[in-house]
Amino acid sequence: MLLVVAIALITLDFRDSGSSPAHTLGADVFGPVEHVAGDIASPFTGFFHAATGDDSAEISALQKQNDQLRAELAQNQVSKADQAQLANLLRLAGKGRYQVVAASIVAAGGEYSDTVTIDAGSSEGIAPDETVLNGDGLVGVVTAVTGSTATVQLATDSSSTVGIRMADTGQIGALSGTGETMAGSGQMRLTLFSATAVLRPGEPVVTFGSVGGRPYMPGVPVGQVVSVTSQPGSLTQSALVRPYVDFTGIGVVGVVTGQRPQQAKAHK
Repeated sequence: MLLVVAIALITLDFRDSGSSPAHTLGADVFGPVEHVAGDIASPFTGFFHAATGDDSAEISALQKQNDQLRAELAQNQVSKADQAQLANLLRLAGKGRYQVVAASIVAAGGEYSDTVTIDAGSSEGIAPDETVLNGDGLVGVVTAVTGSTATVQLATDSSSTVGIRMADTGQIGALSGTGETMAGSGQMRLTLFSATAVLRPGEPVVTFGSVGGRPYMPGVPVGQVVSVTSQPGSLTQSALVRPYVDFTGIGVVGVVTGQRPQQAKAHK
């Protein structure tokens, strides 16, 4: 009804160029309605003014608290992932009878090499040329140490060469990195020393080991063959190996500081 009256008054006032009594009549009719609407809406408008004005500091504090809770949630998720990696690391260390010092990666990448920095060093008994692994297998080798940190060269670095043994056949060879770890592929090149050896996709590869266990301990899982690249009649067999370790997602590693001797079996 008010809408119909308003349209009629506006029409009369427009036709009379604003000199019509409808202009005054409209003010008398809609003035009280406007006051009533203002009284009803004033508590709500006051609330929104307070929220955007006087309470802006409180809202800012709540926003900061919300951001902090989100950060803590993300940290808890990362911690759970690290705990899973640590559990796998301890299981692998126990299987291989490795004495390990657990550490977390705190920095990654080098100018011309694939390296990471861990938060443990000589104060924890870590020294250069020690094997680094995680719960999936070989990560790399320690190249430099400070009191509280150590630099690890990843096994996939282009200058890395690892002596390996085929877990199924016992054939030995060398595994070299391609320097593509940070790009996500991380495949390695395998070359066997025997010209008569036969390579097949899916074969597992482990470390052959170094004299005194430095820089590589024996029997550490490395990866598996994904494709054979050697040509018929070639003097050596070659293939591409996919590492067991996901180098783009490692968080917790273990530095092998020694190997526990096996206990002698009891004889009757």
